[in-house]
Amino acid sequence: MSSPTRRTVVLGLGNPIMGDDGLGLAALARLKEGWELPPSLELVDGGTWGMNLLPMIEDADELLLLDAIRSGAAPGTVHEMSRGELPRYLAHKLSPHQIDLKEVLALAELRGTLPPVVAAVGAEPDRVEMSAILTPELEAVVDAVAEKAAHRLEAWGHHVKKRPAYSHA
Repeated sequence: MSSPTRRTVVLGLGNPIMGDDGLGLAALARLKEGWELPPSLELVDGGTWGMNLLPMIEDADELLLLDAIRSGAAPGTVHEMSRGELPRYLAHKLSPHQIDLKEVLALAELRGTLPPVVAAVGAEPDRVEMSAILTPELEAVVDAVAEKAAHRLEAWGHHVKKRPAYSHA
């Protein structure tokens, strides 16, 4: 069961005017809209904040990242990664915010302040270029990414429940 003193941060990342790079923010919005979440969860639009995210990350006990994740798979492939897999995923540069995130997580690790529980959920992007919309491949999996995030939060002991009448259309 979730401890009232435990701080869990769900961090949506990306740039919504760079096409599929905006997936993390779209998934965060879908999670907020489609799921009943306990007030103990802190859902944050991390956008492209870079190093400004360091205090928030360091203060968390659990950190869930929502982002476009490039691994070489087919566009729209949903990914879920644990802390140990993140350095490999962050080595694939997708956009400037990921370079910053890699540095932020590395600095937190160096300072011994990286949360003990870290995971990422996202999907393989198709196009990262000037566009205010996701490609059809990524739009089709936003719900799946939000659902995987909800399941990860449940696995961490948080009570989350899908809203019965929810439809994003």
